[in-house]
Amino acid sequence: MKVYIEVLVKWVGWLLVFVFVINQTASAQTEEPFHITRINQPITLDGFSDEAAWQNVDPLPMTMYQPTFGGSPSEKTEVRVAYDDTYMYFSMRAYDSNHGGIRGNILFRDRFGSDDYFEVMIDTFNDNENSLVFTTNPAGIRRDVAITQDGVGEAGSWVNADYNTFWDVGVEVTDKGWFAETRVPLSSLRFQDKEGRVEMGLSLHRIIVRKSERAVYPAIEPSTDFAYLKPSRMQTIVLEGVESQRPVYVRPYVLGGLERAAVSEESSDGYRHIHDQTADFGLDVKYGLTSNLTMDLTLNTDFAQVEVDDQQVNLTRFSLFFPEKRQFFQERAGLFEFRTGGLSHLFHSRRIGLTDDGEMVRILGGARIVGRAGDWDVGFVNMQTEKMGDLPSENFGALRLKRQIFNPYSYAGGMMTSRIGADGNYNLAYGVDGTFRLYGDDYLTVRWAHTLDDREQFDADWSPGKSGRFFGVFEKRLRDGFGYRTGVIWSGEDYSPQLGFVQRSDFTQLSQDFSYSWRPGDDSSLIYHTFLIGGESFIRNIDGTIETFEAGPEWSFLLKSGGRGSIGANLVYEDLLVPFTLDQDAFIPAGDYTFYRGVIDYTMSRSGLFRLGTNLEAGGFYDGYSFSISLQPTWNISPHLELQGTYGFDHVEFPDRNQAFNSHLARLRVGVPFNTEVSTNIFLQYNSTIDSFSTNARFRYNFSEGHDLWIVYNENMNTNLNRLGQMLPRNQYRSVMVKYTYTFIL
Repeated sequence: MKVYIEVLVKWVGWLLVFVFVINQTASAQTEEPFHITRINQPITLDGFSDEAAWQNVDPLPMTMYQPTFGGSPSEKTEVRVAYDDTYMYFSMRAYDSNHGGIRGNILFRDRFGSDDYFEVMIDTFNDNENSLVFTTNPAGIRRDVAITQDGVGEAGSWVNADYNTFWDVGVEVTDKGWFAETRVPLSSLRFQDKEGRVEMGLSLHRIIVRKSERAVYPAIEPSTDFAYLKPSRMQTIVLEGVESQRPVYVRPYVLGGLERAAVSEESSDGYRHIHDQTADFGLDVKYGLTSNLTMDLTLNTDFAQVEVDDQQVNLTRFSLFFPEKRQFFQERAGLFEFRTGGLSHLFHSRRIGLTDDGEMVRILGGARIVGRAGDWDVGFVNMQTEKMGDLPSENFGALRLKRQIFNPYSYAGGMMTSRIGADGNYNLAYGVDGTFRLYGDDYLTVRWAHTLDDREQFDADWSPGKSGRFFGVFEKRLRDGFGYRTGVIWSGEDYSPQLGFVQRSDFTQLSQDFSYSWRPGDDSSLIYHTFLIGGESFIRNIDGTIETFEAGPEWSFLLKSGGRGSIGANLVYEDLLVPFTLDQDAFIPAGDYTFYRGVIDYTMSRSGLFRLGTNLEAGGFYDGYSFSISLQPTWNISPHLELQGTYGFDHVEFPDRNQAFNSHLARLRVGVPFNTEVSTNIFLQYNSTIDSFSTNARFRYNFSEGHDLWIVYNENMNTNLNRLGQMLPRNQYRSVMVKYTYTFIL
């Protein structure tokens, strides 16, 4: 093991030397920074952008991104950007020759549907990694999103849709088109100035959904997936004479409610209901320590208004991963990303205040600092939870540092985490990482993490290698032409970040993908299609045997109509040393298995009011076979009614063992917005694997940004009362909560 670690360290060292040499000639942004116009006259946020202040602001040139890159937008579009001492302003005049075709059905805050929209993307630190996205539609909704990792990684890993900040919009629709103005306070944008000069990245987008058309500024070429969302493709802009404004946001809340839960009687086979009344209050404070460093403080934290988790069906032997939805952890959440392969994270904020089963643990208070200090991106979290049952009071801490090195597209950094219990148990972890642009679109990413906890001081065989993990990938981040991705992961048997998430340990993973993509041209119905062949293997460190191997081809495509899909097939090999169960009637015995599987995936264009996503997977499954289908329909019936559904069905059968497993998972979201301030969301879920039907209903009155009234109703019901051999109560849990928050700006 010692020799292995030494070789690994030397290999990484030589790679860093190679990176340094190559990056002396690596290209950086060649566009000249664009000085946007400073205005000194007031702007009324009504959408029309006809004030005198706008008259001296020239429109920016827009280029069609999709369906055909390089052309002029099919409808006249004028976008402008300006700023003053307090705000950045963005306007769009979206003329439309077909007034009846303008789509503006969504009235929900933070909802994204089949609407036309105006999108502003700002890379506030001009770091080519992170950006904030501000979107509005013809109905005047606000949607804000944070982009991280330059839009690279597994689907959804680099988009934080739960991010929120303070900003405003004004929209009007006429017979000539629709017109929008977006106003973002400089105090909502963390940035870095040098003697009053600020550089940011910027891109602006207009979407005409009925035409599946996107027009962009600057002229971003669709040479890779989601190129239009990448901070590294933005235009650098300059603001002069900008001074930091650092208001203090004080947000108290009051909460009241009733709960009823069924608990079993230890002395009998029955259940009794317990009732509880809640009356509570707490406080959040946001303060700008500097123009680019923000501190959040929280006391007696509560997340009653957060939507419940999407239930999942697990057909694997590994733990399920659930994303973070709580607002306190959202600002610049991507800074804390430290992935060590797949779903494994060195830090996962859901560990704070939530048990592995999703049960809430009271957070007594804590602090969070994010932003930039000098050349360093800084992230710090420290939270204290209350004792609950056998779980002691715990302190959770994380520190993250990153900075650019060599060129504007490369960075290096590190992270430390701690989880310390009042009972003396502790878990500590640290990691170092870097992503380096070697040349062109070729990138190398390396990460090393190591954990230490109270158990290891008694282990005579302990060594750094046993509790460490290494991740490395070399890839071409370009969709056009030939592409490749080579990866390696090595994990020790004792690697266990208790403030993170892992699925496997004590293994080595090797992966390799080769692909070729091409754009057929203007006459084709396809924007691009890609053929990929690749695979991965998991090797046990203890004896070098293969635990899992999977490989096969895949064809994926994107249509000019906006639809996208893929078809793939895989050879799978699994070697199980221990059995695992699917449910009480079906299990997988230990042994080695070889089988084949096929996958078909297709998502309809967003151009229609009704759209459907489908996924079909079938083939062998260990010593049997399985069939899975998932349907995800969305129907915007009217601006005041939206339905979003998911239905998943899994059938697994083992004929030789006369076992079978069936699961049904259904989710339905019913959105009823009365206007952009008042709305109701009802989330219904049925899961046959746990015989449960649940309801999460949330009424929101958003008086203004930071000023909300929430009424939240939750109910869990048992659908099979005899599944445990005793009569269960029909109603397992029910609660109603009322929460009121108001933000004072000091």
